[in-house]
Amino acid sequence: MSLQSDLTLATSAAHQAGDLLIRHWNDRARLIIDEKRPGDFVSQADHGSEALLRDRLIQPGDGWLGEETDQLDSNRRWIVDPLDGTTNFLRGIEHWAVSVALEQDGRLVLGVVHDPLKSQTFSAIDGGPLLLNGQPVTQPPVPEFHNCLFGTGLPFGDMPHIPDHAQDLCRVLPTSAGVRRMGAAALDLAYVAAGRLDGFWERRLRPWDIAAGLVLLRAAGCRTEGWTQDAPPERTGTVITARDPHFDRFAKLLRQTA
Repeated sequence: MSLQSDLTLATSAAHQAGDLLIRHWNDRARLIIDEKRPGDFVSQADHGSEALLRDRLIQPGDGWLGEETDQLDSNRRWIVDPLDGTTNFLRGIEHWAVSVALEQDGRLVLGVVHDPLKSQTFSAIDGGPLLLNGQPVTQPPVPEFHNCLFGTGLPFGDMPHIPDHAQDLCRVLPTSAGVRRMGAAALDLAYVAAGRLDGFWERRLRPWDIAAGLVLLRAAGCRTEGWTQDAPPERTGTVITARDPHFDRFAKLLRQTA
């Protein structure tokens, strides 16, 4: 199966999962909600979306890594977040997505981030280009650093790195046009790839949070690193990304707290 065929399959599956989620969204008051840990929620919407994606995507010999189901090991595996931004979804905040990535021989080669409410699907295969609803994305000009808008995710509950992130904000906020915490890392990374945000950082994310977004970023020519240059986000879950020419300055600001 070619990567282009895989992309067609992944996009179709993400759209089908999005349709299912829209039905739950319109009746979300009836959802039964469980709390996996303080502030981390799951519902039938997450489980139903993941079951649909797993059924549509897995071919004989494929592996699987999803947020809500058991892992299947293979040198070719799907990495899926069936509902990125669950808290937003449950609270009626219109910023959530379906995220689908494909990894082959340890390398991310395909990514799809689908926003059902806005009918926007960001996608790419290894080597690019970045697509939005099937069309190449033309990025806006990169502003001066003091006019850049960055995204992040904030730790909560009993997460141990709250003080570190507070220090990050103290360094980034005075030098930029602001920071957005929108609550769906997959969409945030897609927004950086499309030039809606100029950079993003977050610590200790899970593979399904960032896998598809990393493919989109690289297709768009954005630099992506971990907290150190030799610690890739795929391995650590910590990601720093920005549009050139500002990556080095952005990363230096953040790494002062390492």
